[in-house]
Amino acid sequence: MAEPAILIWGAGAIGGTIGAYMRRAGHDVTFVDRAADHVSAMNRDGLAITGPVTEFKVAAPALLPSQVAGRYQVVLLCVKAQDTAEAAQAIEPHLAATGCIVSVQNGLNELVIADIVGKPRTVGAFVNFGADYLSPGVILYGGRGAVVVGEIDGRRTHRAEMLHRLLLDFDDRAVLTGNIWGYLWAKLAYGAMLFATALTDASIADCLASERHRQLFVALPQEVLRIAAAEGIRPESFDGFDPAAFMPGASPADARKSLDALVEHNRRSAKSHSGIWRDLAVRKRKTEAEHQLGPIVAAAKRHNLVAPLTDRTIALIREIEDGRRKQEWAGLDLLADMVPA
Repeated sequence: MAEPAILIWGAGAIGGTIGAYMRRAGHDVTFVDRAADHVSAMNRDGLAITGPVTEFKVAAPALLPSQVAGRYQVVLLCVKAQDTAEAAQAIEPHLAATGCIVSVQNGLNELVIADIVGKPRTVGAFVNFGADYLSPGVILYGGRGAVVVGEIDGRRTHRAEMLHRLLLDFDDRAVLTGNIWGYLWAKLAYGAMLFATALTDASIADCLASERHRQLFVALPQEVLRIAAAEGIRPESFDGFDPAAFMPGASPADARKSLDALVEHNRRSAKSHSGIWRDLAVRKRKTEAEHQLGPIVAAAKRHNLVAPLTDRTIALIREIEDGRRKQEWAGLDLLADMVPA
């Protein structure tokens, strides 16, 4: 059976990095991006991966969304959460009847994709590596992190095994899981912490190491994981984030150990700040706050729970987006003051 051609929809930090590795491994990969200058640079000069992990360049055939033709068996969707519905609708006419969209994103975007193309054509994925779009045709790969793929219904299928083999050409530690929702909700808990760090101009590691804010960085994941439990989710650990350390019955020492591991993981990465911080400080654009954290608040309401820290984080991020607040420690202080001593 011939290997399927792969469409990478969104050739930024995530899609650009994974797609470049797959091209280098010899896979038939085409990139799609709405940034005309990025598409032009890739077609003209190739796609360059830079940073401490590795340096290389590959030929990178690239298209604007309006230029895509034909149908594909495998589409890796790597756009921001707020762009998921629009992208999935654009992909649907080009998705084979037996094909799939793999959500290589942050958040619970598999739910949005499944509503558009159907659950049988939706596959879940989780990534936590550090990367940034630097300029047209250039991506920084700053540090390795978890890479996971799995069917949204938990089954082990030939399709999932094939996708896992593809991802092994990007990272030889990639995991095939029967519990993709456990990874996605665990990333939401960690993601809430990352959104909080973006309220400041400090690095992820410096924020997580701050004694003044340590209790906040325990309370935030606790809040999210309490909601995950109500949803029937069994969260998975990754890259130093241990959900069990933030669950009922865990000791303060467990949480501190996990936070210390997260500090160490982030200090090793050349990507010192989150993509959320970069959206606010460098690219001056909307973040994924409402589309990543909003579903947490919505899930809390379904179960008659509350998510005050998550809700307040969304509001503070929105103030920065609107130019009404600066990225400084004072924003993180406001969140910390909500946590009982």
